[in-house]
Amino acid sequence: MYDQEERPAEEKVEKAERIPTFFRFEDLRVYHKSLDYLVWLQDISMLFPENEKSQLAARFNDAARNISFYIAEGSARNKVQFIHYLKMAKSSIRECLVFTTLSFRSNYISDTYEDISRNYLMEMTKMIGALISSLQRSAGFNNNNNYNNNRYTENQNSHYGNYVSEGNAENEARGNY
Repeated sequence: MYDQEERPAEEKVEKAERIPTFFRFEDLRVYHKSLDYLVWLQDISMLFPENEKSQLAARFNDAARNISFYIAEGSARNKVQFIHYLKMAKSSIRECLVFTTLSFRSNYISDTYEDISRNYLMEMTKMIGALISSLQRSAGFNNNNNYNNNRYTENQNSHYGNYVSEGNAENEARGNY
């Protein structure tokens, strides 16, 4: 009925949101947020002076790229390992924060760009923290990050187990219940 160009925008968005992907990490909003940050950073790093593009910008981009890599790689592991990879992604976020501050103090980026970078990084930190909490609850961790032996099951060592609730965890991080 509609040509691809003539489809209402809402219908295109709905279809894109409903199609599950083969790679489950692609269903995580935090993964897409990390890609958005990486693309934004690559554009901003063009503002760096030539001599810094090969050093600071490259390391900054590598740290941002690692956020996405750790989320993707961890999602292919069991829950305990996924949590470990998510914590490594948070370490990369902190590394990006250091590079953001260094770039700002060196006058390579404006205070507006520093704020944008910090907001991206804070939002991703909250999203990953909520996802980690959700995974820990479903894997039977207690407050000391030890397994609660009464709740430990075979399912927790499975490839994915039951961590479909990451959408709820991400909503909790944003305050959307």
